Amino acid sequence: MLVDNEIKNRIKLCVAAYAYEFHSDSIMSDAEFDALALKIDKYARTGRPRIDLFFMQHFDPSTGVWIRKHPELDKIRFLYERYYR
Repeated sequence: MLVDNEIKNRIKLCVAAYAYEFHSDSIMSDAEFDALALKIDKYARTGRPRIDLFFMQHFDPSTGVWIRKHPELDKIRFLYERYYR
């Protein structure tokens, strides 16, 4: 269950960071983004080694710029366009 929550939170945060960094679109408030970012355990193992390594190496809860290096940016873009555009 904890892994499921971590995955869900990472996805939500990635889509929000993508929306803001690439489209200047705030799909959540700064306070919501900050609170969610602080919940992320960048060392959690989710069964997705490539994504886990990305979070370990690049995630910074104080900014969303890390999204620019996301290894599955195409999937994040798809989620943004599907649910927020």
